[in-house]
Amino acid sequence: MQGWMAVQGEFSDLGNAADIARLCVRLTVAVALGAMLGYERESVGASAGLRTHMLVSLGSALFVLIPLQAGMQLHDLSRVLQGITAGVGFLGAGAILKSQSENQITGLTTAAGLFLTAAIGVAAGMGRETTAIVSALFALAILSLLKFKTRRARAKRQYQEGDDLPTQLD
Repeated sequence: MQGWMAVQGEFSDLGNAADIARLCVRLTVAVALGAMLGYERESVGASAGLRTHMLVSLGSALFVLIPLQAGMQLHDLSRVLQGITAGVGFLGAGAILKSQSENQITGLTTAAGLFLTAAIGVAAGMGRETTAIVSALFALAILSLLKFKTRRARAKRQYQEGDDLPTQLD
């Protein structure tokens, strides 16, 4: 009997249906938006894809959701946000590579995408789902719609350097 009461006490952090629904909505929004951005990155062959973006968004949401559930004041949450920023910066640094043979750096967009995905997860975890959704749509527009312009500029640069002009720009 005491063992069962102990187990029941361990799962009492969500006391009512409203708390459970709030938790599920916030985490679902974080995962869905991370998936949306991760799918786009995976479709272009970026080093951080679907699963990475989903986990970064979910983790960021959870890191702010737990302190809020525990009663932490919003002004004290800045330390948690600093930790998230530093952790995601470490992940992003791992995605950035400098080629020795060429003066070229790759992975900056992936690192920036991870950084933004963490911020979107924070917004979702704090109950700012609309802000998270609008931000993710802006990010998707930047990644998807500007991809064509980037490809055109790259093709033009290759042509100016003496390479053959590609027949297709995508």
